[in-house]
Amino acid sequence: MELSLIQKIIVWIVPLLFAITLHEVAHGFVANWFGDKTAKLAGRLTLNPLKHIDLIGTIIIPLVMLIFSPFIFGWAKPVPVDPRNLHHPRRDMAFVALAGPMANLIMAVIWALIAKGGLLLTGSNNTWLGLPLIYMGEAGLMLNLVLGILNLIPLPPLDGGNILLSILPKRAAYYAHRIEPYSFYILVLLLFSGILSNIIYPLVTMLIGGISQWFGLP
Repeated sequence: MELSLIQKIIVWIVPLLFAITLHEVAHGFVANWFGDKTAKLAGRLTLNPLKHIDLIGTIIIPLVMLIFSPFIFGWAKPVPVDPRNLHHPRRDMAFVALAGPMANLIMAVIWALIAKGGLLLTGSNNTWLGLPLIYMGEAGLMLNLVLGILNLIPLPPLDGGNILLSILPKRAAYYAHRIEPYSFYILVLLLFSGILSNIIYPLVTMLIGGISQWFGLP
């Protein structure tokens, strides 16, 4: 069934808010675990999405992509992390960066379970509840995989870039870090050239296929 724009917004808004909120909270939680309480003191270790919403990344970009693209992504305000407070700054920053994509992977599995629940409800003639859960579960599955893979691109300040900076020799990391002011423009170029979707979409499709097969989803 083809959904209207309003129906698409209703289906995608909850998975989007959970995806970006828990992604950022995961960063802050792991940073706090390793000794940096900056995010906690800033009140960002909360599941309240209002604390994390970014006008462009949470509202405008996802809405535009929902209209023109087969998949969407977005972002929240980054949680503040001060590497100087970490027990082992370079090593611990790799774990802090990895926490966000890992949270998205876990959420992808949870949304797949929700879609499976919707499928079972539909099979027992509870279509009024089953279909929304199927649509929302499928949206959450795709969205979290897109966000997780996108953030693992080794381009600072994306999580993959921060992981790369943590494992490179210090001199190489210094030069790689100098790319950061241009990263947004690089991502926009990759997006509108179609290169970004050619990188992300095959991986997302493969993972969706594997997870769907695992849970018996169509």
